[in-house]
Amino acid sequence: MKNNLGLLILLIISLLSCNSKNSSEAENSNEVSQRITTDTITITESQFIASNMELGKLSLQDFSTSIKANGMFDVPPENKASVSAYFAGYVKNITLLPGDAVKKGQVLFTIENPEYVQIQQDFLEAKGRLNYLKSDYDRQKLLLDDNVTSQKNFLKAESEYKVTLVQYKSLQKKLGLMNINANSLTGENISSVLSVLSPLSGYVTSILVGKGMFLNPSDVAMTITNTDYLHLELKIFENDLPLVKVGQTIRIILQNESKEVYEGKVHLINKAINEMERTIDIHGDLVNEEDAKLFAPGMYVETEIITTTHKEQSLPQEAVANIENDFFVLVKQKSVNTFRRMPVKIGASYNGNVQILNAGDFDPDTEFLTKGAFNLITE
Repeated sequence: MKNNLGLLILLIISLLSCNSKNSSEAENSNEVSQRITTDTITITESQFIASNMELGKLSLQDFSTSIKANGMFDVPPENKASVSAYFAGYVKNITLLPGDAVKKGQVLFTIENPEYVQIQQDFLEAKGRLNYLKSDYDRQKLLLDDNVTSQKNFLKAESEYKVTLVQYKSLQKKLGLMNINANSLTGENISSVLSVLSPLSGYVTSILVGKGMFLNPSDVAMTITNTDYLHLELKIFENDLPLVKVGQTIRIILQNESKEVYEGKVHLINKAINEMERTIDIHGDLVNEEDAKLFAPGMYVETEIITTTHKEQSLPQEAVANIENDFFVLVKQKSVNTFRRMPVKIGASYNGNVQILNAGDFDPDTEFLTKGAFNLITE
């Protein structure tokens, strides 16, 4: 009886052991099945089209090393003008606004002062005396040569002529600064109003006076800026100086939501270091001069100065999915619209592409899902 009971217990234990083994094998089989299902993804043709998915291959793309350089847009000193008047007066008329375009020689505003009348009067009087004194000087010189007149009379005529000539030339220069044509000035067109002209073509960037305001010669009335030669004024740290060379490419990134990148070139490198900031000034020019119309002096920019460039096998950044710091791509299989998830090792990212370090693991004709891969891998 005891022997039969022992055999029964051994039989039960054996059955339980078999069931446990079968259950474990089934679980392992399910895990393998699940992994295969996860690593292989099949989509329909309509899904591929509706999601705007794209295929692509590994390709050689430029990858660069660069240094950061921040700064702003500016114009050369000769393209900026602080406009004032050489003579004090009251602002009589001003109609321009900041942003208005002006041409060189255009009237910016007018000023008025009764003293302007006196200068014009003195010029016309000197001009009238000069004709007589010149004739008298020439006559006295001939008489002296013939010993008909005295040396004293000749010297007096010479002195009066030369003093008046100096006055005439001096007043003529003043009229030029007053933008009055001395050759056409007569007693009938004397004016107490002067026109202040633009010294260059460009845009009015600031106006500091108003109608009726008294303007001294030292006061700035407005500023004019010509943006035709807009350039970059950047700063780099002194330890980056050995890496920067004239002619290197500058990638210009604006502080807005636009992903547009503009290109410039290093034109000049300052030889002096800013001792307070330990920085060096870099002057850069835009490659496309038409781009200057998009910017304004004083606009802040972030840039990258490209110091070296090399080609690497890469894929678009959208083709690579990051899952807990592991990186995967979807590789097209022979079956229609079937993809297999495979791990990749990535390197640098540049200009929308990511370097694939294990590119040798893939056949050159291998196709990858380059657009829409992330959503499929992470689902």
